[in-house]
Amino acid sequence: MKGKFFCRLLVVVTVTGFTTLGFGQQQVLFTQYMFNGLALNPAYAGSDSTLNLTVLAREQWMGFEGAPSNQMFSAHTPLGPFKEMGLGLLMEREKIAVTELLNFYASYAYKILLGPGSLAFGLQAGLTHQSQQLTGLALPPGVTDPSFDENVTTLLPNFGAGVYYRTSRFYAGFSVPFLLENSFDESDIILAARQLRHYFLTAGYLFDLSPSLKFKPQILVKSVTGAPVNIDLNANFLIREKVWAGLSLRNMNSLNALMEIQLNRRFKIGMAYDLVTSDLGQVNSGSGEFMLNYRVFSGVPERVISPRYF
Repeated sequence: MKGKFFCRLLVVVTVTGFTTLGFGQQQVLFTQYMFNGLALNPAYAGSDSTLNLTVLAREQWMGFEGAPSNQMFSAHTPLGPFKEMGLGLLMEREKIAVTELLNFYASYAYKILLGPGSLAFGLQAGLTHQSQQLTGLALPPGVTDPSFDENVTTLLPNFGAGVYYRTSRFYAGFSVPFLLENSFDESDIILAARQLRHYFLTAGYLFDLSPSLKFKPQILVKSVTGAPVNIDLNANFLIREKVWAGLSLRNMNSLNALMEIQLNRRFKIGMAYDLVTSDLGQVNSGSGEFMLNYRVFSGVPERVISPRYF
């Protein structure tokens, strides 16, 4: 009996512990968050002038067995005669060891003119599917436990909200993407694995340094009960309206380099690399990220330039 409890507790700590941590971080760990605002804030839906599609993939702590692997697809577009409404779709996958999380969320935003810019209010709703492939775990020799004879799946509904203000030079947003603190498992041991409520604050400003060089500093702050406040400081430079190059410092323990290249007015690709400066960096070779963005234009002459700063 003691062996059974110990084995189950060990899996709970290593698997569901990663699950709770991973779920809390999956929207933050994308270093290129500033180029995919819908991942953090439903009020961002429709902020572009046309249909915007983004694919992101991230491999965290490369070389560390069972480390998080993330993929995301987002799409959003404006609606209405004055493009005052926006619709968005967000699909995410996160794999940590034997645990997999799938998110499917739709968002709606409504925008009003306010001062020199616009203020958008957004809502999102959808489902999170979690699965634990317990049959893939190896128990110690001589130990058997029926708890590991089948896989565990959970389907959880949730919703979130946010606000987003933008001018031609400045943006700021606040969001709570998941308002319900659902439990992933109702058993007495795995009760602690929950969808914790996270609060995100983002802001940035665009400076003209010269006719061919722009500077955009940004900040992302994440707050969650029971954990230190997470701060991401970013500095990006835009060169000749074609190349974004920048550095980020996350929580004083991760130095991140990123670059986005505007191939043409439709396609943009992005890459990022994170170097962990804490002791964790000794057991992995950093984190890598790749992004592909496509904007769908219709009925607009190709000579029209429509740069995206936020």
